Amino acid sequence: MKLSKAAEKLKGSPMFQFLAKAQELERQGRKIYHFEIGDPDFDTPEHVNRAGIEAIEKGETHYVNSLGIRELREAICEETEKTLGFKPDLDQVVIAPAISFIYFVTRCVADPGDEVIVPDPGFSSYYSAFDFIGVKWVSVPLREENEFRMNSKDIEERITPKTKLIIINSPQNPTGAVMTREELEEVGRIAEKHGIYLLTDETYGKMTYEYPHYSPATLDKCRKQTIILNSFSKTYAMTGWRLGWAVAPKELVIKLGLMIQTIISAVPPFIQKAGIAALRGDQSFITKSLKEYQSRRDVMVRILNEMPGVKCFSPKGAFYVFPNITGTGMTSEEFTNFALEKAGVVLLPGTTFGQYGEGYVRLVYANSLANIEEGLTKLKQALLQK
Repeated sequence: MKLSKAAEKLKGSPMFQFLAKAQELERQGRKIYHFEIGDPDFDTPEHVNRAGIEAIEKGETHYVNSLGIRELREAICEETEKTLGFKPDLDQVVIAPAISFIYFVTRCVADPGDEVIVPDPGFSSYYSAFDFIGVKWVSVPLREENEFRMNSKDIEERITPKTKLIIINSPQNPTGAVMTREELEEVGRIAEKHGIYLLTDETYGKMTYEYPHYSPATLDKCRKQTIILNSFSKTYAMTGWRLGWAVAPKELVIKLGLMIQTIISAVPPFIQKAGIAALRGDQSFITKSLKEYQSRRDVMVRILNEMPGVKCFSPKGAFYVFPNITGTGMTSEEFTNFALEKAGVVLLPGTTFGQYGEGYVRLVYANSLANIEEGLTKLKQALLQK
């Protein structure tokens, strides 16, 4: 039986495919060092877990408003005001797994054949969603000499009458780049000038090291063209809870709510109660985890720069490094296979994240300092013996 053309284009998530390969090697008795998947090794804060458990015990396990329960949406309005300086209206906020908004938003603003401008290298699920929908993704190269920050001139040069959406991601996956306030505001002005929706993926907004996160949403307060995508997953070590939110123009939120009704009905209320506890409860977890991530980043960058043929700049946010491996004489895929076979180190080829990722690999420092030092030292030794 033949599947649809859209189904034939589905690629899924390469991260999980590499994880499966690594786990198979572990079952065979190999010692494996995991730097491939962006999943914090910290447990979800206890007060967040307790809020979810108590909600289940109280019977909060039934259908709720597809846009999200009112109390969580109010907490997000408060959180937006606290972190970004403006308070959206309640009917600008919608709750769903953060990754789903990539598909939902694109589906609501673009038709097959339309164009979406996207960073390259960028989050691989962007491309998979675009291919499934049938929109054309137009790559904006992120350049190492600019610390992989997206350039507004490169964006504007790629705008055509078919452009319906611009996606930016700061702090960024896979490079850890953090755009400056001036750069972000310029992208916001470009979107307004051309009447194009702007999706700002701020999943790692609370994970910056050298300077704070800014958002282009401050220009129009998400009332005209800007859409914020945010998540509990990384900040609060809640990847398994599948909880996120969007702040968007009201007319778009209505359609997003209808899509949620159609595809997932609603996020379970006990999960949403955990989200309320995360936003309104003790925030010390963020400070502690960020301090630990920074220590891990510094060690990882140091050891990578000690490897022959490898160059790595220190990223300003998230928990990824994106070293240049061209000096080894290997392609991204060859280097990835070498690291796994010779050192038991699992990382991802830069080409997983787009055509401009060739010559790079991505490592995640959501692992212990001991594992980072041990695994990367083994990789360094393997390269020295190569």
